[in-house]
Amino acid sequence: MRVLRRLGAVTAGEPVLTTLIVAFVLLQLFAPRGWASLPALVDWQTVMTLAGLLILTRAVEYSGLLTWIAHRLVRHVHSERALALLLIALAAGLSMVVTNDVALFVVVPLMLSLHELTPLPLRRLVIVVALAVNAGSVLTPLGNPQNLFLWQLSGVSFGRFVAALAPLCATLMAMLFVLVALVFKSQPLDLSMDVEPHPVDRPLAGVAGVLFVAFVLLADAHHAGIALTGVAVGFLIWRARIVWKIDWLLLGIFVLMFIVLRSVAALPWIHALLGGLALDTPLRGYAAGAVLSQIISNVPAAIVLASFIHDWRALAFGVSVGGFGFAIGSLANLIAVRLARLRGMWLPFHLYSIPFWLLGGAAGGWLLSHF
Repeated sequence: MRVLRRLGAVTAGEPVLTTLIVAFVLLQLFAPRGWASLPALVDWQTVMTLAGLLILTRAVEYSGLLTWIAHRLVRHVHSERALALLLIALAAGLSMVVTNDVALFVVVPLMLSLHELTPLPLRRLVIVVALAVNAGSVLTPLGNPQNLFLWQLSGVSFGRFVAALAPLCATLMAMLFVLVALVFKSQPLDLSMDVEPHPVDRPLAGVAGVLFVAFVLLADAHHAGIALTGVAVGFLIWRARIVWKIDWLLLGIFVLMFIVLRSVAALPWIHALLGGLALDTPLRGYAAGAVLSQIISNVPAAIVLASFIHDWRALAFGVSVGGFGFAIGSLANLIAVRLARLRGMWLPFHLYSIPFWLLGGAAGGWLLSHF
């Protein structure tokens, strides 16, 4: 009973996990698959790469380096608009390297601590930072789970992936900088009281940085299993807490997501429906990714559509733009709002995010056709 209560508490706080479990049970009841066939539905290269990145980003987070850098940067800010521009640049830059979730766990608490020093337009800042991590994470395979999946699926090099997504990332960031310049004032700010020390574990930061580069190079060469083994064993011997404290639930959700969504996509009527949409042209594939993300979020949309859209760049463009619009488009949106702990966030969030999705969608379609 205690185990069941604990499981119930976990699923109650994780609606995505709850939905996946219910969907899995229904699939096994009405369209059952042999249990032995389920592991084959999982893209284990993507899962192993994600696991390694979770360990390394947790190590960087525990080192305190990111927090130290963030607080040092904001000390040079003297206006509300400059702070907003710095925060979105910081959030976007971090999301390119240590995933959009980790970027939020650095930047949103930073904003909350600065708000204690001087009044800030916190709701607007949280909204533009959520937009920033979605825009910045577009650039690299490390930025978000859907990019990681599509990178592994496509088989292209790290550099080629970045080059392919760079025009969209640059366009979305330019739009965001214009938005921030318009909605934030040049009102003076005094952040000189931000003098609290932020110690850095230099050995941990240094080792994590070196291993990060080595891990990406091995993953780029399609040796994610070797890279994960090295990173996991090394940290288990040296700093075991880092391995135990990664987001194991996220890994479980990702595995279950592959099983459920690929099972759903294989259902005859779903397969016929998606196949009938003729998603073999880049613009149709792009539109499908951008729209379906508004219904089931961009990571599931990428997994479902990957079997029907063979132009990986068009799909990457679509699910990247799909992170805007409705909050469900990207889990990063939900994390940002949850971290901020502010009431009345959803209406103002959508007042910014939906127009951004529409404009970004038009820009992404044009870029896909001309570059």
